[in-house]
Amino acid sequence: MASVISRLAPLIIALRGSKRMFLSSDRTLAEVARLSAAPARHEPPARLVRTHSVERAEVNGWPVFTIARRDGVTEGTVVYLHGGCYVFEIDPVHWSFIGKLANEAGVSVIVPIMPLAPNSTANTIVPAVADLVAARIAEVGVDRVSIVGDSAGGGMALAVAMELRDRGLAPLHATVLISPWLDISGTDPQLAVIAPRDPWLAVPGTRAAGALYRGDLPEDDWRVSPINGSLDGLGAVTMFSGTRDILNADAERFAARATAVGLNLNYLVGEGMLHVYPILPMPEGDAARAIVVDAVA
Repeated sequence: MASVISRLAPLIIALRGSKRMFLSSDRTLAEVARLSAAPARHEPPARLVRTHSVERAEVNGWPVFTIARRDGVTEGTVVYLHGGCYVFEIDPVHWSFIGKLANEAGVSVIVPIMPLAPNSTANTIVPAVADLVAARIAEVGVDRVSIVGDSAGGGMALAVAMELRDRGLAPLHATVLISPWLDISGTDPQLAVIAPRDPWLAVPGTRAAGALYRGDLPEDDWRVSPINGSLDGLGAVTMFSGTRDILNADAERFAARATAVGLNLNYLVGEGMLHVYPILPMPEGDAARAIVVDAVA
């Protein structure tokens, strides 16, 4: 039975007005322009700094944070790629999830603060993130490095795993996709079926954001729509998707492709759950996070 919090979550999300912004490409682009003029904060919140080890470095001009348990005991590394349609900054909800993941999995979590579209696009971001992951692999070994991403970060995580594979690296310890955005084209007919039940996302705005991120790349390029990339040699993939999320259309097609080619995929469907429900503060999110912990630990 769904928890009380998960049943209230659609109303809370609707009252925040997120979907209104995504219902129109003009509204989405106006919000992107507003935030470009007055960028949102990207630093870890003070509460996380008090309870965890937090280190900051500069890599290729990007701020890169490493979050770990206060006692410093770590068994592996997770590179966490945050969502936000490639145009919105990391959110306190992301940082909360990252802190819990560091504690519960006993891993250090590397969080790159990638430049947002349209200031940077996929043809530079994907290889740069792959460089970051490859550097960590060189330090500790590929069997101790995982990638976790939510929403747009989930799409990026899969693209980075593909890039690393194409460079000849062995499969990562784990690749975890949380409500991933795997196809920026917004052309799947299932989107129209799911959209009325999704209180958060809508195709016009997400497609406009995706266009900023792809830059000169075509919509079907695997770097921006990794559902179109080869699934060979990726290793174990864990994927979460809620049925009240338009991106569930991507997840279902990806799962079918994975089955057809024999990919080692653990696909977890949250019936009646929202976009990125595993990172949200609800019992269903806690249960999903426990699965993420098992995957990356």
